[in-house]
Amino acid sequence: MTCLKEKLVPQLTYHHWKHTEYVVQMAEYIACQEHCSEEEILLVKTAALFHDAGFVNPITDSHEEEGIRFAQKMLPEYGYSKNEIALITGMIYATKIPQKPTNKLECILADADLEYLGTANFKHIGNNLFQELKHENPHLTIEEWNAIQIKFLQEHVYHTSYCLKNRAEKKEKNLGLLLQS
Repeated sequence: MTCLKEKLVPQLTYHHWKHTEYVVQMAEYIACQEHCSEEEILLVKTAALFHDAGFVNPITDSHEEEGIRFAQKMLPEYGYSKNEIALITGMIYATKIPQKPTNKLECILADADLEYLGTANFKHIGNNLFQELKHENPHLTIEEWNAIQIKFLQEHVYHTSYCLKNRAEKKEKNLGLLLQS
């Protein structure tokens, strides 16, 4: 986390270290709700730690792939096996939009990354993402942003039992509020 705190640019108002910290916490919580083993929880938390690490390299086209490269380079030094690293890289890749997780751990990380869509924090966090995107595209209007969010929420699906049960309804309410605006 220290690397992210030191190297992420301040323009990242959504993809900052606090987002990563939150995703690590949610990944652990959802993994527990999905009855994962301690080993699986460690793997999903590790993947969460690296899922947006690629943003430290602002010239990359794919922050997920850059995060995967960081994980593949660093994790052997911490005793992770090739198989564990392969699982972690799959989880990181599963956070790429549109999300296409293929196993339980990938579903957990994908949901942890976008869990906020079905929370009361949706508007605040969405505004942080709007500010970040506006830095890249100063002409982005709030109307265009709302249209992007509406389309995204309409296409997004949760993958875990926990998020389907505990976040999907609020996500639909958040979508309804956007449609009314």
